Amino acid sequence: MASSREPRVLLPQLKLDELLEELQARIDAARGTRDRVHSLLEAVLSVGRELDLEQALHSIVEAAAALVDAEYAALGVIGPDGRTLSAFHTVGVSDEKITEIGPYPQGHGILGELIRHPEPLRLSKISEHPASYGFPPNHPPMRSFLGVPIRVRGQVFGNLYLTEKRGGLEFDEEDESVLSTLAVAAGVAIDNARLYEDSRLRERWLLANAEITHRLMPGSERAEALDLIAERARDITGSALAEVAMPMADTPSLTVEIAVGEGAEAHRGLVLPLHEGLMGLAYSTAAPVTSDDITRDDRITAEPPRFLGLGPAVAVPIGTGEGGARGVVLLVREAGRPVFSDKETEMLQGFAAQAAIAMELAERRQDAQQLALLEDRDRIARDLHDLAIQRLFATGMTLQSAGRFIEHPKAADRVLRAVDDLDETIKIIRSTIFGLRTREGGAGSGLRARVVRVAGEAAPVLGFAPGVRMEGLIDTEVPQRVADHVVAVLSEALTNVARHAHAHAVEVVLRTDGREVVLRVADDGVGIPSGGRRSGLRNMAERAEQLGGRLELGGAEGGGAVLVWSVPLPEGA
Repeated sequence: MASSREPRVLLPQLKLDELLEELQARIDAARGTRDRVHSLLEAVLSVGRELDLEQALHSIVEAAAALVDAEYAALGVIGPDGRTLSAFHTVGVSDEKITEIGPYPQGHGILGELIRHPEPLRLSKISEHPASYGFPPNHPPMRSFLGVPIRVRGQVFGNLYLTEKRGGLEFDEEDESVLSTLAVAAGVAIDNARLYEDSRLRERWLLANAEITHRLMPGSERAEALDLIAERARDITGSALAEVAMPMADTPSLTVEIAVGEGAEAHRGLVLPLHEGLMGLAYSTAAPVTSDDITRDDRITAEPPRFLGLGPAVAVPIGTGEGGARGVVLLVREAGRPVFSDKETEMLQGFAAQAAIAMELAERRQDAQQLALLEDRDRIARDLHDLAIQRLFATGMTLQSAGRFIEHPKAADRVLRAVDDLDETIKIIRSTIFGLRTREGGAGSGLRARVVRVAGEAAPVLGFAPGVRMEGLIDTEVPQRVADHVVAVLSEALTNVARHAHAHAVEVVLRTDGREVVLRVADDGVGIPSGGRRSGLRNMAERAEQLGGRLELGGAEGGGAVLVWSVPLPEGA
């Protein structure tokens, strides 16, 4: 009897195993894709949470290496020139290994290829690409490569570089797709971090401006405000050195009044030309002037050496209104640090402009106070002249007339002495009136300006401009009588150098600490001969002795002569 059941089709056991393996592989692939998408989402969220730019860049590199299972990863930030790398963040290479390799790459070879052509680049062997020219000594071996650009608001910010996929495998299309997706998220994260950083930076500049205005308004000394400007600018920009130079009245020169930071002592009191150097150019053009490396900048005089170990610099004028710049701020970073960007320079310029406004307001306030004081002096002088002197004169006339009627000789003599005393008192009051109505000396009458003028006048005779440096409150603490001697001694010293020294360089240093004033003139000439006329030196020595000081002569290292003229300052000068 035939069976009613249809016969079953039996698959071979081998075929069934293959189907099961294929199904398992697809399940594993789906699970792997799911896990990778999940990792990508976690990486995007992790990168997007960072608000600090440097930390955000480091997180992006770490996430990229983990997503494509690369042993080495790096993010190169493209510099302002658009052709080289200005920063390089790495993962997978130890600090010791980085030190052995040497400086970070500048963007040549394969790295430069991605800069020139910002499109994803995937290589099975780096050495086979035409742009590759090998690795520096001590560099770890790298074979496979995957690079993708990072764009921020349509502009290429930098590139992600991944090498050596683990397990000896090559990067595939899926790796490229995942990394490209991460690069898009990285661009957004970098943009957010930049905006946050800019807002924080602007806030710090605003607070600094408010602090300067608050310090100036109550009538603080200008030196305190300038010192605050230098300190805040140095701190906010991460600079190693900050200087503030102000123009000297009636001279084509700037003087460095404030210097803070690395090597500041070598800068304080320097006298700089108005149309040379970073500070002079920034002042004369009323526009910022930058330098990638101030130690190799032809616009900076080599002597005296004062920028060792420093690099990028920017000079910004303080105020650029109708009256021109009021001064200059110079900021210098350590060698190897990033150059000052256009945005940093713009913010610094805004800060300097606000500081100039605060200084202008403070000076107007001081002018108003000075005007009120002068008006009060004029009123007192008028009252003394119109009231006191007239009454004293009338009293003297009365006593003089009354003396004729006094018969006693001693009494008459006393009356006459009283009349003489009244006459002397009238002279004193008139002298006081003259003092009240006399204005202070005009601009350029201070010792600083006079010293610069003497040095400038000596330049044609010397054949070069002497270097001038001044330290301390020269105009405030040195009285007029001593200042006259200082100018005379300096003029005589420079004349002697021009006549006898055959020098190629002269350095003038004038300094005071409130207790004494010291003038030092050093040249690189033939020195002081043992014989010859000494009338000029004798005159300088006599001037010092008149003021209780001394004159010292000596030789300089490498040849030349050094003259040191020092005198004590009177107390309360």
